[in-house]
This record gives sequence, structure tokens and C-alpha cells, in this order.
Amino acid sequence: MDAPASAQSRKAVTAAVIGNVLEWYDFAVYAYVAAIIARKFFPSQDEVTALLATFLTFGLGFVARPVGGIVIGRMGDTHGRKAALLLTIFLMAAGTVMIGILPTHATIGFLAPLLLLIARLMQGFSAGGEWGGSTSFIVEWAPSGRRGLFGSFQQMSVVAGLLLGSGFAALLNTVLTVEQMNDWGWRVPFLVGGLLGPVGIYMRRTIEETPHYARVAAQKAAPPPAGPSGFALAARAFGFTIVWTVCFYVLLNYMPSWTQKYMKLAPATALWANTIGLLVLMCAIPVMGHLSDRYGRKPLLLACCAAFIVVPYPLFSYLNSGNVPVAALIAIQILFALLISMFSGAGPAAIAEIFPTRSRSTWMTSGYALAVAIFGGFAPYISVWLIDRFQSPTVHSFYLIAAAVVSTAVIWTLKETAFDELA
Repeated sequence: MDAPASAQSRKAVTAAVIGNVLEWYDFAVYAYVAAIIARKFFPSQDEVTALLATFLTFGLGFVARPVGGIVIGRMGDTHGRKAALLLTIFLMAAGTVMIGILPTHATIGFLAPLLLLIARLMQGFSAGGEWGGSTSFIVEWAPSGRRGLFGSFQQMSVVAGLLLGSGFAALLNTVLTVEQMNDWGWRVPFLVGGLLGPVGIYMRRTIEETPHYARVAAQKAAPPPAGPSGFALAARAFGFTIVWTVCFYVLLNYMPSWTQKYMKLAPATALWANTIGLLVLMCAIPVMGHLSDRYGRKPLLLACCAAFIVVPYPLFSYLNSGNVPVAALIAIQILFALLISMFSGAGPAAIAEIFPTRSRSTWMTSGYALAVAIFGGFAPYISVWLIDRFQSPTVHSFYLIAAAVVSTAVIWTLKETAFDELA
């Protein structure tokens, strides 16, 4: 079909991207104040136990993602991408405000962690539908031959949300005293995120439905496309996503906690180093998306997988060797960011191209969200558990390596779709 009008494409993608930034800021900021949440909601004599409980709650938020992926993904295929995206941003803002105003364990006892879990489940349900919904929306609005670049904006906006959360948490840790941060400062990122929610809702109300979806919706009586079943395609998306999500949540969410504990960095220093890596990642993603339009998705995806089989263990061993300068940590986080950008630039278009438009939102969201729930959301928890179980600060690098091996096998079997029309 003809490429959508450029003005319409820019307006639609801009609205989706801004909403996505706010959505993922809300979801991710939890990890950046995890150490404080551990003390406020999971008081324990053992620091590791409290941190495990905090990241377990972080991970349980991801359990709701497959449910949200199925429910909201199906809504995106039956009622349109726009309606699904409006629902996700409303739910995320509500869950975020809830965390910001919750009484702590010292005030209401066991109800505090229970209510915290409910808020995370709301956020997880929303995030489960958001990723696939926004990916479908942006890729379907992309002009012919530029799906990699346009799709990369979706992932760039995810990272921008993480960056905003990391940067804001770093700023608060810099300008507030430790006592102020522990007393009330940790609430500020959640309250700000909730206040920004109406901005995203307003922008998404003004967007139009994608031309691809509108065309398919007008052909209700058309027979389903021939080829593999939705379950089979979702299974491919599941395997495709494993390395992507593990890298994200180990190297971008858990990293500040790891560097504070094992490199003895101050919270502000650890968060600023992480923020620099996120900034590089955000800038590199559209470059890689553009390259995937020119040279194909698979070369970038496979190169990223190969790198994460080779580099995690030696780099974490170096960081754990003692007296490593902060500049070296920043350089390594930049390297991790560049490697992740290869997958994140090509990934959104590549995973969307696995599916036909008629069922893209349902099955892509389901496969992706299930992989994230199992392997990504619990990645910080698994990392803490592995390190404590084997008494080795570098053992979690083997989790990254295993994930890269599995995704390599799946991606190797996929067809190159960069130069085909969107189904």
C-alpha cells in the first residue's frame, strides 16, 4: 500500500512516543529507589532479604504483563490501536500515583507491601499491553522502507522513560540529603509520574488509527492469512525476546544496585553512571534502526546475541576486581548500551514483521509479554539470588549468556523481513 502521509505519520508517532516515555518512566522508576522501598515496605535485619523482597515485588509486576498483553492486545486487534493505548496510559498513571501515596510498613503493617504489590500488578497489566500496542501502532504508521527507523522510536521512547527515571532519581539523590530521600524524597518520582499521565492521555486522544489497521478492519469477512498459527508465531516472538529483556533488566535496571553494593559506589554516582549509559543507548537506537532498513534486521540482531555470549563475564569480573575508576564503569556501561542498541534498533520492526496486521497486537504482545514476565521482570531477583547462592558477584553474567544462546537459535531460523511489505 502507499506510504502514509508524512505529516500524519509524524503526528501519530510523536503522540505514541511521548505517551510511551511517560508510561515507561512510571514503570521503571521503582527500580531506581529499590533500596529505600526495601527498608520502607520490607523491613528486615538482613539487607539481602529485604532487597530480594523488593525485587520480587518488582518481578511480580511482570506476572501481570502476559494477562495485560492478552487482554489489551486483543482489544487492540478488535477495537483499534488507539483505544488500547489510551487504556494502558490511564492504568499506568493510576498505579504510579498509588505507590507515591502509600503508607509504609511502619504505619499500616503487612497491608503496605500488599498494596504495593497491587499497584505493581496494575502497572504490569498496563505495561503488558503498552509495548505491543505501541509497537504495532508505530510500525504500521511507518512509510515503506523505513519501518526499522520508525519502529526504533518505540524502543527509544522506552529507554527515554528509563533515562528520565534514572536521571530524576540521580538528581534527587544529589540535591536531597540521605535523610530527606529516605523520609519523603523517594515518593517524588512516583507523584511526578502520575501528574504527567494526563499529558500522555491528552496526546493519545488526538491521534488517528493506523492505515494498515483501518484497511484490515474494513475487511471483516476476509479469511485469515495462510501460514503458521498465532501460537506458533507467538512462540517465535517469545524466544526472540529473551535476550532482549534479560539484557535490559540486568544491565539497565539492576546495574545501579549492583555497582552500589559491589563497587561501593554512592547511590548518586551509581545512578549517574547508569544514566549516561541510558543516554547513549537512546541516541544509538534510531541509528541501528536505520541501519536495519539498509542492511537487514538479522545481522544486527545476531551480532548483539554473539556479543552477549562473549563479553558479560570478563567485564563483570573486571568491575568486581577492586579500585575500578568510575570512568571505566561508565565506558563499560556505554559499551553495554551500544550492544543493546543493535537489538533495540532492529527489534521492534523485526518482531512486528513476524505477524500479520489482523492478529499482530494480540499474538506479538502475548509472546513478548510472557518472555518479559518470565525472564526479564525477575532478572534483578534472579541476579540477587544467584549472587547470594553462589557467593559470587559475577555469576549473574551467566544468566545473560544463557539468554543470548537461546535467542541466537531462534533468530537464526527467522526469515529476513526488512525488505518485504508489511503483511
